[in-house]
Amino acid sequence: MKIAFIGQKGIPAHSGGVEKHVERIAVSMAEMGHDVTVYARPHYVKSTEKTFRGVSLVFMPSIRTKHLDAITHTFVSTLRALFQDYEVIHFHSIGPSIFSILPRIFRPDMRVVATFHSRDYFHQKWNAFARLCLHLAERITCTIPERTIVISKTLAEYAEATYHKTFVMIPNGADVQVSEKTDTLKALGLKEGQYVLSVSRLVRHKGIHYLIKAFQALKETSELPGNGWKLVIVGAHAETKDYAEYLEFLSADDADILLVGERSGEDLAQLYTHAGVFVQPSEDEGLSLALLEALGYGLPCVVSDISANLEAINDCGVSFASKNIIDLKQKLSSLINRPDTMRALGQAARERAQSEYDWHAIAKRTLSTYEDLIAEKSGYFRAKLGWRGK
Repeated sequence: MKIAFIGQKGIPAHSGGVEKHVERIAVSMAEMGHDVTVYARPHYVKSTEKTFRGVSLVFMPSIRTKHLDAITHTFVSTLRALFQDYEVIHFHSIGPSIFSILPRIFRPDMRVVATFHSRDYFHQKWNAFARLCLHLAERITCTIPERTIVISKTLAEYAEATYHKTFVMIPNGADVQVSEKTDTLKALGLKEGQYVLSVSRLVRHKGIHYLIKAFQALKETSELPGNGWKLVIVGAHAETKDYAEYLEFLSADDADILLVGERSGEDLAQLYTHAGVFVQPSEDEGLSLALLEALGYGLPCVVSDISANLEAINDCGVSFASKNIIDLKQKLSSLINRPDTMRALGQAARERAQSEYDWHAIAKRTLSTYEDLIAEKSGYFRAKLGWRGK
């Protein structure tokens, strides 16, 4: 099957949940023998190689600003795709999926699929006009493609209630590469099992400022056991430099709070493998890949009580009232001071990730969605031709 992915920044992923999602399913599909193409942005992909682990990369230009990067790249990528012989074009995220209408009109022989990753208009980096456009894009994502995939039960319930149709629910997965090395920890002055980890883009709705304030409150009340506990925040800003600077200001006088920037590969694997606790303080999520990966690494997780986070952890973690610094502090203190509970939650988390969030199984389910759609449309056209022949 010839498949094209459009809407992501590119692969290999070094930041961004959508990019990690596309990388894992695209590579899995290529390993299964399919002809897979990923459209990429030159400023995101560090290499000029035209393939990655069996997946073809097509680099298309964009206008690199906060509001125009994704939309211009998706537009030119879709125009190129219209002149190719793909069997399936798969759009990712609601903004890029606005262009799913083009192959529906001009290439009715192609099957068109979109994945609804999150309700992006809740993200505080967007102004009022951008949010209005994203509302429109969501409607198109949920009505124009022949199949729309949602990544969580929470999103499925919302979309089905809003658009009165059935959606395909296929979750994100957990990418786990346990590392026994500790050189990254040593370079950062960290001790195994004695740091709180959070992995996130530095945008306001991810709630990192709540975590910094809660950790500082823990220190002030001497509720951290022993010596040496630190807070490690992994991630870079995404066109939100002001917020990143605010986080630096909050943590400037605290040597125990480390903003270590974007990390990937072995560095990130070490930070996950040896963390004591993972915290996800976000105000809004689709289904957080960082959280699923924390589950896969067997970390006890403390999460804000938004629906997507509760769906991810089930009963394998601890929740706090979203945006509530005092509650987050109390939940962290309670967990960190109970090592037996931490171990039990970590084991339950690992088992949940292995059973529910396996990337290879997710790629196969996505392929089945394509195959069902192709078979359905083939049957439709055969029926139409048979009718005409009478």
